[in-house]
Amino acid sequence: MSSTKRNIVLVSPFLIIAINFAVAYSFGQLIGKWAFIPIILIEWCLFLYVIFRYAEKESIKKWMIKSRGAIGWNILALFIGLLPLPLFVLHYDTLSSWQVWIPWILLALINPWIEEFYWRGLLLDYTKRWPNALAILFTSFVFAINHAVFGVNSELNSGLTIVISTFIMGLIWGIVYKKTGSLRWVILAHFLVDFFSLSAASFLDLYEKGRW
Repeated sequence: MSSTKRNIVLVSPFLIIAINFAVAYSFGQLIGKWAFIPIILIEWCLFLYVIFRYAEKESIKKWMIKSRGAIGWNILALFIGLLPLPLFVLHYDTLSSWQVWIPWILLALINPWIEEFYWRGLLLDYTKRWPNALAILFTSFVFAINHAVFGVNSELNSGLTIVISTFIMGLIWGIVYKKTGSLRWVILAHFLVDFFSLSAASFLDLYEKGRW
């Protein structure tokens, strides 16, 4: 890969984060908490553009190979995915409206694939010449900062908690990808997080902050 391509990919997280915050502020003025929908749709388009423009030809196939190494790494990924389960148990009633559960289930089914192909697959592949610790720290940092955008219009997603929790997820899932060479279990774990964290309901602040 050329240095120009590498530089573009490594700068892309910062450009996407800047665009996401601009979308959050502008759409927040127009549709309030529902701004999470254009934020997600626009960032998906940006992720997909970078992936299909700059990923190697066989990258997606490579990312989805059977995981190698100790099964404990996959169990660790799934453990992180199950952490929001108590939140789901306490607040699943917030999904009673179709306007909430449709975006919630669509996000859970689609988002893990696109995000993991970008944040773990593409970015870690483009930083493979870096020391592993530095590469994982970098991708986890931009992954976490990007999720801070949802705090612009949502009280539940504001503050350091969301940044720290997504940073830790990024660290664990980055390590799992490095250890297993596969995103299969990481994508499943990401699905569980999006499913159990009641994404749409939390973006709309349909339950109280801190109530588990």
